[in-house]
Amino acid sequence: MNIRDVAKKAGVAPITVSRCINDSGYCSPEARIRIEAAISELGFVPNRLASGLRSKRTKTIALVVTDITNPFFTTIARAVEDTAGEAGYTVIFSNTDEDPLKEKKYIQMLLEQRVGGIILVPAQSTPDSASFIRQHETPIVILDRRIDNFKADFVRCDSEQGAYQLMSMLLSLGHRDIAILSGPVGVSTSEDRVAGCKRAISEAKAGNLNIQTFYGPFTQQSGYDMSIKVMAKHPRPTAIFAANNFIAIGALKALQAVNVRVPEDVAIVAFDDLPQALITFPFLTVASQPAYEMGKKAAEILLSKLSNENETGFQEIVLPAEIIIRQSSGSPVKP
Repeated sequence: MNIRDVAKKAGVAPITVSRCINDSGYCSPEARIRIEAAISELGFVPNRLASGLRSKRTKTIALVVTDITNPFFTTIARAVEDTAGEAGYTVIFSNTDEDPLKEKKYIQMLLEQRVGGIILVPAQSTPDSASFIRQHETPIVILDRRIDNFKADFVRCDSEQGAYQLMSMLLSLGHRDIAILSGPVGVSTSEDRVAGCKRAISEAKAGNLNIQTFYGPFTQQSGYDMSIKVMAKHPRPTAIFAANNFIAIGALKALQAVNVRVPEDVAIVAFDDLPQALITFPFLTVASQPAYEMGKKAAEILLSKLSNENETGFQEIVLPAEIIIRQSSGSPVKP
């Protein structure tokens, strides 16, 4: 697809499309409206590089994540940068804040810059952005999250199994009133972790269970807000499953604010660990994801695609989480 296709769709000359895209000359308001409509309908991405480079890619790849402040993604970014650097590639990092519109904006920009390939943590587990990248013949690896019924290379952790193990542990400790603080609805990591919890609950066949599930963003504020609601419930839960590390941090702050002791009053387990550099005393019982290995694998797959354009087929790499038991899960509940 090129400028001539847009020009034909809009009913204008190619030079008019070029002027409109590059703001390099006069383009009537009416023509601009038709051109922008044609670009949108065709999914055309202008090439911001020199025209002579139109068919070439740069020695650059992109990593698009949902929250670069989260140590999990920071570690992934380091792995991608290390791996790409060894192969002579540089990395552009983009942060979407779990916003699909922001994600679309960044992907448009990256395609305009002709990046060699993109590693994407989708803001939502839908194929929209991945399909857009694929439409422009740019190699893509989906990281951390699933997109059902979409053929691509995937690298992720087994969220369902990790959550199953954490919930099984809480149940084995005798907890029957448990709050699940999940991430956003429609995101595969949220859904998988809730599914793992539910599988553990179903298999335990324990009586008198009171399980409450709350959904919110993967943020500290969300963990705080959900935990305040949880502590107002009667009966109050004796254990909390936090779907990621930021939710867990928010939960700990909320419990401290309402004078609830961990683990004496309420036990907490969480998906994702925190780097030792950020904490002086490891406290949380967690399902720790192999973040560096995930980033490394994703970068290796993408670089392999770039070095061998004839490579066909897709890989799905699912890595296990490591259960690390610490103080926050507490002792068995007294009868």
